[in-house]
Amino acid sequence: MPGPSEITPAQLMRLIGTPEAPTLVDVRLAADLAADPRIVPGSIALPHTTFDAAPVRLTGRRAVVIRARGRKLSEGVAAMLRAQSIPAEVLEGGALAWTEAGLPMIPLAALPKGNLWVTRHRPKIDRIACPWLIRRFVDATARFLFVTPSEVTAVAERFGAIPFDIEGVFWSHRGDGCTFDTMLAEIALTTEPLAHLPTVVRAANTDRHDLSQQAAGLLALSVGLSRIYRDDLQQLDAGIALYDALYRWARDGHDEGHDRPAARR
Repeated sequence: MPGPSEITPAQLMRLIGTPEAPTLVDVRLAADLAADPRIVPGSIALPHTTFDAAPVRLTGRRAVVIRARGRKLSEGVAAMLRAQSIPAEVLEGGALAWTEAGLPMIPLAALPKGNLWVTRHRPKIDRIACPWLIRRFVDATARFLFVTPSEVTAVAERFGAIPFDIEGVFWSHRGDGCTFDTMLAEIALTTEPLAHLPTVVRAANTDRHDLSQQAAGLLALSVGLSRIYRDDLQQLDAGIALYDALYRWARDGHDEGHDRPAARR
């Protein structure tokens, strides 16, 4: 049973990918990261010596501190965060317990280099699904720029942003897949809920509704959002909520139907 300031791997896994997910702080030593160069999805790796003043990205958010196996580093960092009015827990058993439970890890080498992204304006499906994936499983602080299609590459070069979902860049369509497929493959993120989503996104994004019966609904809602919002960032915020709901469907409700007239009979 976890202590009063601990969270179990199973409990934390239920939160990752949702709006309620805490900030995950990996304080493993360099030697530990070298021995297992992977992190829990959504984690940020920070030295334990940097918490006399909490990093700005932790302010106002619940935190979970992850160590390798011993408790000294994580207990100390969590206590320091609580002393700065940041609710903080430690992961029970640390990264070792997480891996022994068979829960997903992302290779450090697969993480995107930077947190500023740029793509074409007026997003519909892929350009909403990808930011959702990045913010929920890679970097909650990621920022996204939407610009005229012809200027994406130039803006990326000038501002050091990562271009995505345009031709000729790393983070884009490959073969029959869409950019969402590429991102999942490149960050090596495999979970049962996420296994349901790529087909839905791909089918809606490429007008292949024969691949998924949910595709037409996703397309309709995506087009509707694009008509409601003229501001791409406001549309992104609304779209993030849409994909939060789609993720919960994939995690908890993909086998649920609804036929009220038949049930009433």
